[in-house]
Amino acid sequence: MAANQKPTEATPAFIALHRANVPFTPHSYVHDPRAESFGMEAAEALGVEPGRVFKTLMAVVDGELCVGVVPVMGSLDLKALADALGGKRAQMADAAQAQRATGYVIGGISPVGQKKPHRTAIDKSSAQWPTIFVSGGRRGLEAELQPGDLAQITRAVIARIAR
Repeated sequence: MAANQKPTEATPAFIALHRANVPFTPHSYVHDPRAESFGMEAAEALGVEPGRVFKTLMAVVDGELCVGVVPVMGSLDLKALADALGGKRAQMADAAQAQRATGYVIGGISPVGQKKPHRTAIDKSSAQWPTIFVSGGRRGLEAELQPGDLAQITRAVIARIAR
């Protein structure tokens, strides 16, 4: 989507991307509530290489809620996330805490447009793609954008945080 176009879906993620003049392409699909993996469902529904689709995971690093963005077929390496963000220990945030803090539901948490900014790390593998897909702020909605644009708008650290 051109930066000067209005977002087609008024999610906080798309509004934030629009306000920041970040070009992105919205993609939607019909979410199946029985899907076991929201991210793999997105990759299959959109016909996209799973390595280009990234999930947003919330973790607590030294007591602070943080964001890890990793490919959907991988998992978040908590030690690597803590290291990337200059912390000592990390653990996954519980679902209720993640939903409250971001304003999104599990399976629809976007790294962009959260209620308040959280320190963010994006897996280094994102750089191998011209564009990647992240949640657009609800299940069944993805934003396709350049990895560098995502890093810039989230003020993310780029590091090897996936395994």
